[in-house]
Amino acid sequence: MTTNALRSLWAEPRATDPPGRVSRDWVLVGALMVTALLEGVLRDDVAWRPFATIVAVGLAPVLLWRRTHPLACVVVGFGTAMALGLASLLSGAPSVGLDTMIYLLALVYALVRWGSGREIVIGLAVVAVAAGIGMVPDHIGPTEIFGGFAILTAAAAGGAAFRYRAESRRRELDQIRGQERVGLARELHDIVAHHVSAIAVQAQAGRAMAGQRPEAALEVLAAIEGEASRTLAEMRATVRVLRDGAPAGYAPQPGVADLVSLARRAPVPVVDVELPDDLDELPLQVDAAVYRLAQEALTNALRHASNASRVEIRVVEGAGRLQLRVTDDGQIDPARSVNHGFGLLGMTERVQLLGGTLRAGPAPGGGWAVDAELPTKVRR
Repeated sequence: MTTNALRSLWAEPRATDPPGRVSRDWVLVGALMVTALLEGVLRDDVAWRPFATIVAVGLAPVLLWRRTHPLACVVVGFGTAMALGLASLLSGAPSVGLDTMIYLLALVYALVRWGSGREIVIGLAVVAVAAGIGMVPDHIGPTEIFGGFAILTAAAAGGAAFRYRAESRRRELDQIRGQERVGLARELHDIVAHHVSAIAVQAQAGRAMAGQRPEAALEVLAAIEGEASRTLAEMRATVRVLRDGAPAGYAPQPGVADLVSLARRAPVPVVDVELPDDLDELPLQVDAAVYRLAQEALTNALRHASNASRVEIRVVEGAGRLQLRVTDDGQIDPARSVNHGFGLLGMTERVQLLGGTLRAGPAPGGGWAVDAELPTKVRR
């Protein structure tokens, strides 16, 4: 278990998108340099005063690179501290350095917050060695040693906590973006498939009429032009969501009341829509989902129902449930029973997200039937 944890840490990549230097970083470094200079001048017990002051002031700018080069900063900062500790041991002098150099703790935090797994392991080893050497000249006891390492551990733990929180937030945003992409893909499929299928049916009818009734063919071409214009308008409204900085400009989502726009008497197949007279107000999600489900079911019927003369769309409400049934009287294409494609997958996802059920398959009296049942109250 421990070996696996170490391997996982060693393979951990760097944290994503470390921020660059900002004005407060320069302010921090400037304040630390002034503080170190004042401490070096005003304190009477500083060993190697000029040298220690120069080191404390000179190391402060290293903080400017702590996010982008965390390991290098740790090596420079704590490597210098290690050299000062060794110099104290060899000369017999007390610890060389200023209290202001506690700012090196920020390098420990930055190492764990922004570094890769390898950098964290190597950097923490350097920190531990430097801390151990630095404590020897003062001959401190176990309590002080424990306290010193506890402070270093707290700095590292703070970096780990903020790193974990940022990564959790990033994964959450990635998941949300994935769900949005699936939703947009579903919307695009429903919009394009429905309108293109309608265009194909109109084109077939126009071709059949062209030889006998040229004027009727012109009407069909006008209908195709209108359908194509609506397709482009809906696609632009949907694709606009994908463009950063583009204004939304969304039209209201179609709902159950808009199902009547799918009805038609010609060309074949005839589409008949029946809605309840006293339909209660539905949640927006359910209202839009019913329309898209009926639209996709109609699209499938226009595509796959051979020799169909009629498609029926029925909506019934009762007992807190809304039932949608779409049937056709065409001949069943064997491929339709085996390969449902993305259309049925999108329909199933819509229904399941709202806590409903969906059934699609051959109808007992012939043709194909799609039955969806949705709750009229969506749990939050």
